[in-house]
Amino acid sequence: MCLAVPGRVVAIDDRADPLTGMIDFGGVQKRACLEYVPDVRVGEYVIVHVGFALQKLDEESARASLELFEQLGLLEEEFGDAWQQAARQAGSDAPHAPATVECGESGSEAR
Repeated sequence: MCLAVPGRVVAIDDRADPLTGMIDFGGVQKRACLEYVPDVRVGEYVIVHVGFALQKLDEESARASLELFEQLGLLEEEFGDAWQQAARQAGSDAPHAPATVECGESGSEAR
C-alpha cells in the first residue's frame, strides 16, 4: 500500500533541481521533492505521497496522523525493512537476502 504520510521537514536543498528536502516520518527520514510546496520551511509539516510533498499540514494534525498510522502498523508497512516484511509474510523468522542488493527507486520510497 502506498500512503500519503505526514512528515516534518528537517532539511531543504535549495540548490537541487527539482527542489528537494529531507523529511522525518516519526524517526524514519526520506528525501522528497518539494516543488509543490516551494514556500515550506524547515520544521514545518508536509504530506508526502510517492516521494512528493503535496501540501503543508499543521503540526497537531501531522502528529495525530502519525500516531494513528503507527498504532495501525502502517508506518512499519510503509517504511519497515522489506526483507523482514517478506520473511514474516513467508512465515520465516529470518530473511534470506541476497549477498548484494542493488538499491533502486520504488513507488513507495521518497527520492
